[in-house]
Amino acid sequence: MSTHTPARPGAALDTVARAAATPEQEQPWAALGLKADEYARIREILGRRPTGAELAMYSVMWSEHCSYKSSKVHLRTFGQHTTDEMKKHLMVGIGENAGVVDIGQGWAVTFKVESHNHPSFIEPYQGAATGVGGIIRDIMAMGARPIAVMDSLRFGEVDHPDTARVLPGVVSGVGGYGNCIGLPNIGGEVFFDPSYQGNPLVNALCVGAMKHEDVHLANARGAGNLVVLFGARTGGDGIGGVSVLASETFEDTGPSKRPAVQVGDPFQEKVLIECCLELFAAGLVEGIQDLGGAGLSCATSELASAGDGGMLVHLDRVPLRDPSLSPEEILMSESQERMMAVVTPANVEAFLAVTAKWDVEAAVLGEVTDGDHLVVQWHGETVVDVPPRTVAHEGPVYERPYARPASQDALQADAPTPGRLPRPGTGEELRATLLRMVASPNLCSRAWVTDQYDRYVLGNTTLATPDDAGVVRVDEETGLGVALALDGNGRFTKLDPATGAQLSLAEAYRNVATAGARPLAVTDCLNFGSPEDPGVMWQFAEAVRGLALACERLGVPVTGGNVSLYNQTGDRGLDSAVLPTPVIGVLGVLDDVSRRTPSGWRQAGQALYLLGTTRDELAGSEWAWVEHRHLGGLPPRPDLAHEALLADVLVNCSRDGLVDAAHDLSEGGLAQALVEGCLRFGAGARLWLEELCERDGIDPFVALFSESAGRVLVAVPREEEVRFTDMCTARGLAHLRVGVTEEVGADAAVDVQGLFAVPLAELREAHTRTLPARFEG
Repeated sequence: MSTHTPARPGAALDTVARAAATPEQEQPWAALGLKADEYARIREILGRRPTGAELAMYSVMWSEHCSYKSSKVHLRTFGQHTTDEMKKHLMVGIGENAGVVDIGQGWAVTFKVESHNHPSFIEPYQGAATGVGGIIRDIMAMGARPIAVMDSLRFGEVDHPDTARVLPGVVSGVGGYGNCIGLPNIGGEVFFDPSYQGNPLVNALCVGAMKHEDVHLANARGAGNLVVLFGARTGGDGIGGVSVLASETFEDTGPSKRPAVQVGDPFQEKVLIECCLELFAAGLVEGIQDLGGAGLSCATSELASAGDGGMLVHLDRVPLRDPSLSPEEILMSESQERMMAVVTPANVEAFLAVTAKWDVEAAVLGEVTDGDHLVVQWHGETVVDVPPRTVAHEGPVYERPYARPASQDALQADAPTPGRLPRPGTGEELRATLLRMVASPNLCSRAWVTDQYDRYVLGNTTLATPDDAGVVRVDEETGLGVALALDGNGRFTKLDPATGAQLSLAEAYRNVATAGARPLAVTDCLNFGSPEDPGVMWQFAEAVRGLALACERLGVPVTGGNVSLYNQTGDRGLDSAVLPTPVIGVLGVLDDVSRRTPSGWRQAGQALYLLGTTRDELAGSEWAWVEHRHLGGLPPRPDLAHEALLADVLVNCSRDGLVDAAHDLSEGGLAQALVEGCLRFGAGARLWLEELCERDGIDPFVALFSESAGRVLVAVPREEEVRFTDMCTARGLAHLRVGVTEEVGADAAVDVQGLFAVPLAELREAHTRTLPARFEG
């Protein structure tokens, strides 16, 4: 326990007593982000004026980040489209720290993606680092050992001066925290678009593994059980942090509120992981909650709300780094590397012995009571006395007005037709286009970023970036493992929110299947602009509707995730919002990770087959943006029944050894997949397009650069070609032999027969130079 000089109760918010004489904009509740009607509701709940500490607690827990007050009415759509069949592998769903999925053989995995967008703009390194740390603790709180992380990063223009400030800091933060804690970073995204200039998106995913019997939930049950805070000391960093920042619109000059961004200590978290796992294994924990957004306000209210009684907490027992902190500041602090556990009196001595063994500081703050209130005391004075559900689960729910933007029709009508956007026609023009495309910011090599991450620490990574999905072994004895992909497409979602969300899910689903894994479950991070703008709320509602329908049709449930709103600069509505960006994570299962399929080929003489059909679908494509800075038209049409069939074929081909490589076609189309498949291991390829163009009624340009969904390029060993084509034919899957792999060596090339050839050396130089040239030196 700590000793410190107590701060005066209510010191940070002692103007509450003068509230009646203060203009609304200067009211303490307004300064904390509460609306007038929200403050009135708090007074109605309590039957009196709230104390400063109560006001602090309600303000952070009723923030957009913590309460989902603008998104709840739409998120219910997921439940409406989750069938009993979809739940058969689901052990824990939406509402807990993270979802838990049964992957067989007595094993379960838990995974979740969350945002740390606004803190990462203010302080890129710590914002990104603490985003990684926070999602890891969500996984720990379920009783699992974290086994891997991923990240989805979006920045403004690659050559903008502020991108040079933000991107290196974010990448260093992601890598620094993950590398120090000893978790492999197995994949993700890096994307550039001017809409993210003042609002980078930093979405972090973590996956953990456990036995079925080791699943833990966040609740405080059993009157007399003790409430223990353990981990790092509480400081002034992150006062109101992400809970306030994620509920504010940024002005052109920066965020309107700039509380201190949290400061992470990965070495402290590494010790905390081992400490938690030993506590779980010893059966010393009844309930557990991590301290992330809203800190102690969240942990105490959520544990009490999910329990069967009340809770008494002595706030003056909290170990502090800064003894001058007031009760309000202690409740709002989002200092990192902290956990809260509910422990029986009989086990508390053993619990504290384990924390002492790991040199993790712990303090018994209070106990579970048989009442129905959360009571917080400060040196004997009651500073909080509230019904916990009103704080944690019964905050305001808004049915924000939403409407299709008036500009949407014109946006969709502005299709990239040949008459609107000139297209390359000759072989030389196609060759030059290819070289520009592979060097463009969103298609170039991400090695400058991903080489800063340890992808193979712990020794269980079997696929990682630049493969389509990351694969990690869960059980060494059987080879059981999971594959993960994290994908999003803001441009498609801008053109049509429901379709764009479905395409993002389809891509992640397909990427998992290309690795040979059976897709099983979904997590999502929904990044949008201000919910107070009807156009943004229409985008959000449509994206959720589209995603829920697609999950139902593919049979994969959403297990949890995150909503991040107010991602925009200033108050110019849709003009200042980020591209609507649902980032979708899909988890799949491999019975044996030795059967995983990489995304590149190693040997000459293998047949290249294109699965799926190609249409003239270039709206929202990288070609339209790179060559013409154009965004308009309708995005590709998703065919979810085809996606399910394609995934089934890919999984069976992996199991039966019918393919040696499989690469999803997405941004950049067939041309990009071909280049990446060759560069992966340095093997060349010859491609012929005549039959493809004739079958699908397209020209070579469309064949190379269309971004039609539901397509995969596979390399089939010569001896398995008959079995492979028989499987595709029997299942009715469109397939066409479009090329052959060639030797590794100095003369290796991409040769598109009758049109052009490019040596791999030239392609590699173009592909790898962009990010180092911008961010080194």
